[in-house]
Amino acid sequence: MGERRYFGTDGIRGCANTYPMTPEVALRVGLAAGRLFMSSDDRRHLVVIGKDTRLSGYMIEPALVAGFASAGMDVLTFGPLPTPGVAMMTRSMRADIGVMISASHNAYLDNGIKLFGPDGYKLSDQVELKIESMMDQALDEGLAPPDKLGRVKRIDDAQARYIEIAKASFPKRLSLQGLRIAIDCANGAGYKVAPTTLYELGAEVFAVGVDPNGLNINANCGSTYPETLAEAVKTHGAHIGIALDGDADRVIICDEKGRVIDGDQIMAMVALDWARRGLLVGGGVVATVMSNLGLERALNAAGLTLERTRVGDRYVMERMREGGFNIGGEQSGHIILHDHATTGDGLMSALQVLAVLVESGRPLSDLARQFDPVPQLLENVRYTTGKPLQDPGVKAAIVAAEARLAGQGRLLVRPSGTEKLIRVMAEGDDEALVKSVVADVVAAVKTVGQPA
Repeated sequence: MGERRYFGTDGIRGCANTYPMTPEVALRVGLAAGRLFMSSDDRRHLVVIGKDTRLSGYMIEPALVAGFASAGMDVLTFGPLPTPGVAMMTRSMRADIGVMISASHNAYLDNGIKLFGPDGYKLSDQVELKIESMMDQALDEGLAPPDKLGRVKRIDDAQARYIEIAKASFPKRLSLQGLRIAIDCANGAGYKVAPTTLYELGAEVFAVGVDPNGLNINANCGSTYPETLAEAVKTHGAHIGIALDGDADRVIICDEKGRVIDGDQIMAMVALDWARRGLLVGGGVVATVMSNLGLERALNAAGLTLERTRVGDRYVMERMREGGFNIGGEQSGHIILHDHATTGDGLMSALQVLAVLVESGRPLSDLARQFDPVPQLLENVRYTTGKPLQDPGVKAAIVAAEARLAGQGRLLVRPSGTEKLIRVMAEGDDEALVKSVVADVVAAVKTVGQPA
């Protein structure tokens, strides 16, 4: 596969107003993607664009709009809408392409551009590379003639449409009546739609992180800072806490005692419930190499499998589509429910947990620990020179570590997709052994990754 210059593991990311997150690059994305997705048939072509609540969205959105319109595409802008909502609307409104402007769980300083195909799925590596190859063409190449320019319109009912789709994913036989729910929307894209959905399904809702000002997205709130949610749960005596990230495609849950439940436990809870009901498809779950061994064992004990992919929810989705699975996700809280969505959806995942909670009639603290996670340790090693993973000494350290863990756990060593970091993760039943093998590999990487 070719070298990726703009696209990382999840679209184009960077510090706002700094390359590659500049208006010029956004304009080039609009131009290139617009040209690529314009087919030769004589009809109006359409792109839909959503965003989160970052200040820089006001800069990125008009640049994208200008690029698409100058390529001849009509543009519908939604304003703040969760990433999964944009994916849904792309398909629902028969758009040729969908765009989400967001850097997910990162601070307001960053922003990003994620692209969806007409089917609502994230673009493949191959299509992203094709767009990249077109992005450096001259800005006056391939432009539409003056009478074929795209028209641009703001759509105000996208939030209402998404709320209805989300509500429809909750089992009709159940209600959230009598349930006290704390929800932290990270001052992000879900700040309106998530509390409204829960309220309309009958819950008493206590919302935090619903006052975005352009700079406070993910700031001491949301799924990456569950302390705020845990506090809200205790303050309001809530039965459950739900924390979304800035673009609402991931979720972390808290039980009524304020204890955090990660994506692995959520996948186990929903998958085992669906398996009992005959709703699970594919005979198991798709997760990444980061998911805990305890999840694998819990699924295996129920006669189900765990298939692993590389890190990134798009790779999870690709494997789910290939193998016909309907549940997949990441430990970080990206949960994909393929019956309802084409990408991770924090709100819909939370609704499935709520369904299990309501049906059981038990407190969430009884249900939340579906398995005992095995000790897992992740260390990031920053390097400045070379390619440490190709060094013979590092390779030898990895082989030795794997031999020590054989049958008792697993080792994962991989480079970061966005920074000069090597991630070293090990897990196993013996915590001391896990710490020891991680330390050995980290030491080997450090010896070659620094300048002499």
